[in-house]
Amino acid sequence: MAEDGLIVGEDGKARCFWHGNMPDYLAYHDTEWGYPVGSDTRLFEKMCLEGFQSGLSWLTILRKRENFRRAFAGFEIEKVAAFGERDVERLLGDAGIVRHRGKIEAAINNARAALTVIEETGSFAGFLWQFEPDPASRPKRIDKATLMANPTSQASGALSKALKKRGFRFVGPTTMYALMQAMGMVNDHIEGCCVRRACLDARAAFDKPVSKAS
Repeated sequence: MAEDGLIVGEDGKARCFWHGNMPDYLAYHDTEWGYPVGSDTRLFEKMCLEGFQSGLSWLTILRKRENFRRAFAGFEIEKVAAFGERDVERLLGDAGIVRHRGKIEAAINNARAALTVIEETGSFAGFLWQFEPDPASRPKRIDKATLMANPTSQASGALSKALKKRGFRFVGPTTMYALMQAMGMVNDHIEGCCVRRACLDARAAFDKPVSKAS
């Protein structure tokens, strides 16, 4: 890994170091991480998977993602909210996912909490996006040191606090900052990464979801 935090792929392009040029991780880096997302379903999935990732590597979760989608009904919020104890036991017996009772129960709980958010504000995505940080509060330069510092921010802390107030679980500030990175609320591709500009352009063209009330 270069000192600047960039690695060069077989295509000759420089990218953030963390994908290690592993094909599945590389595809995630190039096509998903940092691109803005406005779908309630996709954002709920990302929130759940970030919760399951706590204490594990993201690559472990990424490689189990299709199993998670199958096990959790495609992360359709209404369907997951309807899960009961039989589903918890089913999931605990599913070797294709992370079998952690607390995280499984949190995902179901969070689906129910997300439904309440939708009922009250009209949009789970809009509720999340209202916590997008002021550009002036962001680091002036995204580099290796910034990413290696296990970053959180005032915005991720505020989002975590608001979600916990609404009964969400496994939504601490560090986990929520990872969600903000993954959903494109912040662009943490390192300066010089070939994907950074694409994410900036995607955000500029993105129609930011809004909610009726916070």
